[in-house]
Amino acid sequence: METVLTDFRKKVSNAIDRAFGDVLSKEERMADMAPCMQEGFGHYQCNSALALSKVLKQNPRSVAEKIIEHFDARDCARVEIAGPGFINFTLSPAYLSAALNAHLKSRYLGAVPPAKRQRVIVEFSSPNIAKELHVGHVRSTIIGDCLARLFEFLDQDVLRLNHLGDWGTQFGMLIAYLKENHPALLTGEEKMTLELLMQWYKAAKKQFDEDPAFKKRSQHEVVLLQAGDKHALFAWRLMCDVSRTGFQEIYDLMDVRLTERGESFYNPFLKEVIDELDRKKLITLSDGAKCVYLDGFKGREGEPLPVIVQKSDGGYNYDTTDLAAIRHRIFIEKADRIIYVTDQGQSLHFQMVFAVAEKAGWLDPAKVKVDHVGFGLVLGSDGKKFKTRSGDTEKLIDLLFGAIDKARAILQERHPDADPKEIDHLARVLGVSAVKYADLSSLRTKDYTFSYDRMLRFEGNTAVFLLYAYVRINGIKRKTGANMEEVLKTHQIALNHPTEMALGVHLVRFGEIIEIMARDLLPNRLTDYLYELAEKFNAFFRDCRVEGVPEEGSRLVLCELTAKVLKQGLEILGIETVNRL
Repeated sequence: METVLTDFRKKVSNAIDRAFGDVLSKEERMADMAPCMQEGFGHYQCNSALALSKVLKQNPRSVAEKIIEHFDARDCARVEIAGPGFINFTLSPAYLSAALNAHLKSRYLGAVPPAKRQRVIVEFSSPNIAKELHVGHVRSTIIGDCLARLFEFLDQDVLRLNHLGDWGTQFGMLIAYLKENHPALLTGEEKMTLELLMQWYKAAKKQFDEDPAFKKRSQHEVVLLQAGDKHALFAWRLMCDVSRTGFQEIYDLMDVRLTERGESFYNPFLKEVIDELDRKKLITLSDGAKCVYLDGFKGREGEPLPVIVQKSDGGYNYDTTDLAAIRHRIFIEKADRIIYVTDQGQSLHFQMVFAVAEKAGWLDPAKVKVDHVGFGLVLGSDGKKFKTRSGDTEKLIDLLFGAIDKARAILQERHPDADPKEIDHLARVLGVSAVKYADLSSLRTKDYTFSYDRMLRFEGNTAVFLLYAYVRINGIKRKTGANMEEVLKTHQIALNHPTEMALGVHLVRFGEIIEIMARDLLPNRLTDYLYELAEKFNAFFRDCRVEGVPEEGSRLVLCELTAKVLKQGLEILGIETVNRL
């Protein structure tokens, strides 16, 4: 199966070939096609005549006329030339209806998985051990989960990686602090909680910064940990386990699945990375540190900007770990595509990591695609980083439960007599969905302002509006009393009314949106599509009666396809659908 856009691109390309094939290259004969920006002009538009007119040295309208002359227009209701040479195509109701009926039978609903199944690694969330997930992790977690779901929907082999910050100097600092202040922890006589661990982290950090002797003891504990000392490892595992429990509570609430592979996983490979870079003569010593210098990367003063792969004291850093990770993902995991979901501030870091990997001969961009999916900040109503009233960073668990509580209050007001258990379930779905959708519907490269009131509205581009549309569609199907299994066996979509056509055209573009989103990794492509889908369905329901009319069977099938596309789109966004609101 292919999208309607791909089908028409082939048909128009064939027309260009028949009209001018003897004088154009293969690339020049490929039609430049896109959806029409304004529905009144048609459904798809070809812009090739303008570019070809320069190659052929002919008037663009004349070129457009010759393309139309050789175009097989049996699937079009209308083909017209507009402006200086744009060709607009309006699909015929029969062609569009046939495409929709085919999409309904496909589990991909018109989307087209890649011909070859790929191994796609998505690294996201990535909190630090001994710290809680906070508002700074919300975008990475939500966006990363959405992209993983997208490629899973397209049947790719997806590995969801949680690159935990579970190694490094801070653990030597914590281990030293615990040994000196809470030795009973290491014998099991004292219990550790995440809240206590965070308090100890702050205290240990303060002592580390102020007490040189403690700093030295902390550095010694790092050496012991890296050497596999059993006491150091016991304390480290204790901290990791407590932190994981706190992380998992949030991941369960958000319905996010992850495979943990923290920095510690790559520790055994760090020396191999340095040795290989050394063998390939890529390392330069600078003040005792081992560095890789890359063309085109300069500091603020124009000085060469190094990638430090080993510090002067022999220690490793994030650059080394990320190089070990990309090397492992290419050669051991056999990745075809690697996606890193972190804030925009790490853009330069990843550009340099990718460049070193390419220079080392590990990364071949023709074989493995790497993407840094950067995102902006979450802002409060004051336009600054989102924080609590006391000025602390907002905990992610508090942010989510805040949304759930707000949703519960709205639902209780709408349904005062509803079962409390049902209200609790709906509040969780609406609250979490509202937070996810508000994030995903914002252009990820920009900052966005967090607002419970705005994200929980029943109108506008919100999760609640889309969930309500889904509930409404299923309500319409129930109201007719029809057996949908029988309807689907005995009826097909047959479009006639203009708003049926408008809804149908939007439905066949689902696959096109999925294709674009898989390419540019912008989730707001899908949120915008689904919002427009809900609006077009509302217009269809306003203009076209479903129950008790001759077209009932066809229109019920159209409702079914709309519900399926809406549900699938929401699932990709990580949003659970409900039967009642």
